[in-house]
Amino acid sequence: MPTRTARQASSPEALLWAACHRLRRVNPPEPSSSPLGLFIALEGGDGSGKSTQGRLLCAWLEGLGHTVVVTREPGGTEFGRTVRQLVLHGGHVAPRAEALLFSADRAHHVETLIRPALGRGEVVITDRYMDSSIAYQGAARDLGIDEVRELNMWATGGLLPALTVLIDLPAEVGRARRRGVHDRLESEANTFHSAVREHFLTLARADPDRYLVVDGELPAEQIGQLVRDRVSTLPGVML
Repeated sequence: MPTRTARQASSPEALLWAACHRLRRVNPPEPSSSPLGLFIALEGGDGSGKSTQGRLLCAWLEGLGHTVVVTREPGGTEFGRTVRQLVLHGGHVAPRAEALLFSADRAHHVETLIRPALGRGEVVITDRYMDSSIAYQGAARDLGIDEVRELNMWATGGLLPALTVLIDLPAEVGRARRRGVHDRLESEANTFHSAVREHFLTLARADPDRYLVVDGELPAEQIGQLVRDRVSTLPGVML
């Protein structure tokens, strides 16, 4: 009779995770920039105000004459909405399965929505991208920073935003803003959300050219101005 360890090693989740590792090692993608259009990601903990800043940035860019697509992860496509319901509002999801589902959604999101919009020369603003997986699953879930990064680089073909805006906020402040638990990840303890915050900051320190870090406790309009100031320096932005 197989041991428990052997059964776990041959579970569908473990086999899929191992297959992803093998695929990534065959031909790991190089980081790539946005083709023609402009790709911006908004990151931060729950309650940090990403959605508000996405709307403000969209309105400003449209006023400058840009065509803007505002999307989110998970949930930017029909497939993503199914993943969102399953992972955030369903029952227990094992950590590796969680990471794989988020990366599957991201692969589909990039292939069917983000890359086509960028190819048309549009601006894409996404509420969360791969750095969320690195912070939440890689760091806070302790699945491995490098493993989750490589998985998502493979899933997206190496597509990185031209700018990642990190709205930094203490975990307890963000949770207070949410006024209660709304999904499975938001129900995690403050220690989990603090680990997420710390790793976001680690990512920003490691890649300052791509990141803008703003204080999430500032008024929304002040944050918006800081974001606009940085976006206005990016190639291709019409002023």
